[in-house]
Amino acid sequence: MITRRSALLSAPFLFAAGRSFAQQPVPQPPETLKTVLDRAAELESLKVVLVYRGGEPLAERAFNGRSLTASSNIKSASKSIVSCLVGIAIDRKLLEGTEQKIAPILKADLPRNPDSRLNEVTIGNLLSMQAGLSRMSGPNYGRWVASPNWVRFALSEPFDGEPGGEMLYSTASTHLLSAILTRVGSKSTLALAREWLEPVEGFRIGAWERDPQGIYLGGNQMAMSARSLMAFGELYRNGGKTGEGRQVVSQGWIDQSWMPRTNSRFSGDAYGYGWFMREIGGEGVKFGWGYGGQMVYVIPSLAMTVVMTSNESGPSARNGYRDQLHDLLADIIRVTPV
Repeated sequence: MITRRSALLSAPFLFAAGRSFAQQPVPQPPETLKTVLDRAAELESLKVVLVYRGGEPLAERAFNGRSLTASSNIKSASKSIVSCLVGIAIDRKLLEGTEQKIAPILKADLPRNPDSRLNEVTIGNLLSMQAGLSRMSGPNYGRWVASPNWVRFALSEPFDGEPGGEMLYSTASTHLLSAILTRVGSKSTLALAREWLEPVEGFRIGAWERDPQGIYLGGNQMAMSARSLMAFGELYRNGGKTGEGRQVVSQGWIDQSWMPRTNSRFSGDAYGYGWFMREIGGEGVKFGWGYGGQMVYVIPSLAMTVVMTSNESGPSARNGYRDQLHDLLADIIRVTPV
């Protein structure tokens, strides 16, 4: 029988039990790719995120009023594309290989009294940013593109290092590769890209800046949609083959491109032939990266390719935005089922 006294005695216990129960965490639903991308909308510079696995789209999201089909200036992510074109030129025997010296190909633009080290610079040195040439990115970029001949200017400036030495990130290195492709291919770099990469469904380069001699700027100022950049990333993820199985660039070239050869002194990331490499979300990731946050990530272990495009008017490294994109990729990897 419950008396008034027993009820009163039990009341503190019930209150305490109720308080203890209220303090228990409320179960949260598991995070999904949708919730991760919903949260990514807080990144004001973010334009588009595409997530593909095994060639199939898992998510395609445009942010902040942007369009999935609009073009962006992919900035230095285009260096990965120039690297691909060099690989195809080697596959087609238009170039001898990465050990080929560049001076004989560019002899018309060598300075009158060239530094002897110019005779040592190779195709591979340009691809891995180890040419030793003066850096034409950062503070030197403006005066380089203001010069009347970008190739000649890059070859005439004093060396900053030794061929094969430390990484000296420079858009001039990939522009020299564009000039080399133009000469050995007897066509513009854009024409070669359209011809050689034409079998890749969805790949298209839009506007692309040229130097005063008409050479397309290797490694910058290239317009491309996120889906086009995805088509390029998927080509590499698929071992250089199209979805129909046509070999466009050799698996051997991809392997060479993804072999760490040096490290960025700014980020510490490994660098191969036009591709950065680091571990993100516990996986080995290969990526092309452009100013402002233009990213093409390939995660071979997960058969996954992720593309992110962003407002190209601001930096992405100094303000931490690039690291936020890496974190977003880590979250995408975490919530994507194996």
